[in-house]
Amino acid sequence: MLILSFLYHKIQDKSILKDPSWLSHFAILSFADLKKYKFYYWFAYPLLHADWQIQSAVPSVDISEEIIESVVVQISIVSAAGKLDEFSNLFDYDPKETLEILFIDTSSESNSSQYVLKNLLTALAIYKYNNVKVQVYRFNTGNSYTIEVFTASPSDVPKISGWERTSKGKLGPKLADLGSLIDPVQLANQAIDLNLKLMKWRIVPGLDLDTIKNTKCLLLGSGTLGSYVGRALLAWGVRKITFVDNGKVSFSNPVRQPLYKFEDCVNGGSNKAETAAKALKEVFPLVDAQGVSLEVPMAGHPVTNETKQKADFDKLVQLIDEHDAIFLLMDSRETRWLPTVIGNVKHKIVLNAALGFESYLVMRHGCLKPGTDLTKEDDQSRLGCYFCNDVYAPSDSTSDRTLDQMCTVTRPGVALMASSLAVELLASILQHKDKQFADHDAENVTALGGLPHQLRGFLHSFEILKLKAQNYKFCAGCSYAVLNEFEKNGWEFVKKALNNSKYIEELTGLTKVHKEAEEAELLLDIEDSDDELV
Repeated sequence: MLILSFLYHKIQDKSILKDPSWLSHFAILSFADLKKYKFYYWFAYPLLHADWQIQSAVPSVDISEEIIESVVVQISIVSAAGKLDEFSNLFDYDPKETLEILFIDTSSESNSSQYVLKNLLTALAIYKYNNVKVQVYRFNTGNSYTIEVFTASPSDVPKISGWERTSKGKLGPKLADLGSLIDPVQLANQAIDLNLKLMKWRIVPGLDLDTIKNTKCLLLGSGTLGSYVGRALLAWGVRKITFVDNGKVSFSNPVRQPLYKFEDCVNGGSNKAETAAKALKEVFPLVDAQGVSLEVPMAGHPVTNETKQKADFDKLVQLIDEHDAIFLLMDSRETRWLPTVIGNVKHKIVLNAALGFESYLVMRHGCLKPGTDLTKEDDQSRLGCYFCNDVYAPSDSTSDRTLDQMCTVTRPGVALMASSLAVELLASILQHKDKQFADHDAENVTALGGLPHQLRGFLHSFEILKLKAQNYKFCAGCSYAVLNEFEKNGWEFVKKALNNSKYIEELTGLTKVHKEAEEAELLLDIEDSDDELV
């Protein structure tokens, strides 16, 4: 109100007589949020409200040539002789007589006058000029007219309005967001997707980029595979990436793992998951990257601190619930077991990447369809998981082993190839109508081409094999027996698998398979012995 009342004060001190432009002055409130490149502004066009009535209105008016030549003056007094007089001479005229005013109106609305005219009439009423005849001349349209007005002199400060409304009709400031033109982060956001948009516009019109962008990815393992997978996901436009690891950055990591630097290794090393997430944000600040320090409970590794391990288990289940695609990128076989089970029960996309010295495996796990009755016999109708080719349940593979035996020894380029293929496999899965439930097909079944089950690469011969394997009904990772037991008992089931490496084999029937294999082998040995005696 204080901002708007300046016009009333200018009327009181008679400033408008010498400078009638005060009647059309406006105010603006502005605030510049320079950190976010947002500019707020709110215009006010002060309008004084008075109790005035139109006595008569004539649609047209006869304006002399002299008046037309004087249109540079917006407000003039018309004397009794028909001559124009300056507005500053207002008090030379008797307030008891009808005052005739020429007003040049720039409004183009046929049913509305410029707000300056309303301010003028109120100002005249304050000066006790109550009867006013106004010749409203519009040189930009043919809608000139004459009105006779009676205005009651206000006894107090008249009501004042004039704040501009928003496009929704509410009082409030407007916003000019210049971030897309100035903010480096927003400029980067537009630029990084350029390659993806060009792919869609020029090469793959059917490519669904939004599905890829909105896919939330959980990376279990933040080492060499995790680093390269994170960077490749970023290149595909993925905006939600969570790293999970319980290790520290060591001096051997930065040369092989691109998300770490030498500074991350000093003073005992920083947390790998958190450092990887921070590094990804440095590449692209708008990515929602998080790091979680977590030790995945491992089959065959007995429970030593149930409170902590149960908390790790609960956190892992929560993370898998919150994400759409799970990448298994850990060092040991047994760390992949529990995420395999949970991912299948939760119907998630699960991708596995494993390395040898000069070979690699990239595969997508088959996924259990919602509503499947796990109490029935496994129909083996889905693709297999990482453990379907094994007849032994995962067990402790790290205890009593030296550091060089526990480390994955591989040619430097193998991890890059496996990581890239894992991310490209995810992109193809997301283009398929059945997503994680899709069967193996090497043909052009998606906008990006084929959708294989397994990719096995051999760097020695520079060869890649595309393979398919159905799930194994006795599998330690995805058989009905395991999935049903997990759904029913959760942590109690997991605890048994951790404490007893043979429990899973007994549950799935692998123990019986082993026994039958031993009996068959013994029978074969006996037959071979009989042949030698002949």
